[in-house]
Amino acid sequence: MSEQAQVLACYGARVAREESIAERVDRLELPFNEFGVDPYGISKKHLTLAASALAVLYRYYFRVRCYGIEHVPPRGRAMIVGNHSGGYAIDGAMLLTSLLLEMEPPRLGQGMAEKFLNRFPVASLWTSRTGQFTGLPEHALRLLEDDRLLMVFPEGSRGTAKLYRERYSLVDFGTGFMRLALQTRTPIVPTAILGGGTAVPTVANLYALGRLIGMPYVPVTPYLLPLPLPAPMELHYGEPLTFSGTGDEDDDVISGYVEQVKARVAELIERGRELRHRRRTQ
Repeated sequence: MSEQAQVLACYGARVAREESIAERVDRLELPFNEFGVDPYGISKKHLTLAASALAVLYRYYFRVRCYGIEHVPPRGRAMIVGNHSGGYAIDGAMLLTSLLLEMEPPRLGQGMAEKFLNRFPVASLWTSRTGQFTGLPEHALRLLEDDRLLMVFPEGSRGTAKLYRERYSLVDFGTGFMRLALQTRTPIVPTAILGGGTAVPTVANLYALGRLIGMPYVPVTPYLLPLPLPAPMELHYGEPLTFSGTGDEDDDVISGYVEQVKARVAELIERGRELRHRRRTQ
């Protein structure tokens, strides 16, 4: 299927599913109890409120285009590995929203939130109630063993700290995600996200100020405040990758596997840029 056909299919499926956010949350295949809470403390109420706000941004503010969502397994464990850019994790929020809005059946992506969020009571509550937990290996292991969909950004905060001119580049990937994927026999779905670096065009990062307020840094834009612009965003999901091993391999082996994933994400970024260029010149 061509890339144009994929995005048309994505939009067609969205139009065909005239459901409310609450209805889609209700169809998540998660073991919610009679109070609408699952064993991890994820709350239907909080999910519905958060997803409703994100859906407005997804559909009307960032006008997200989705390609290749069929590569995400509809059930069972999987790890979505993507790139960061744009000051803070707008890209991750749009990725999570795509899984709920575009997939059939809808799925909840669960990410490993930055540890500093736990210092802010409101942020800590809402991240946990919507399935986003502190980035500890034991949390990720348990999620995958329970056949959840795990979202990973191996660049970490270094990825969101990229400046505008670096928005299509990739910094070094951590290796922990690969050992975890091998240990749990989890397929990896490489994913490229374009537009985050344009939505928040960072020209500098204030690290000292960030440390004072308990954050890695504070991004600075040409208009000073890091408020997002209504820049179009795109998600490009690639075919799943599987690797053989137990997770106890030598560092050289693990690093080689990680480089393969990184190279695939880079390919998807370039494909997305080429598609954007063709659209502009048509």
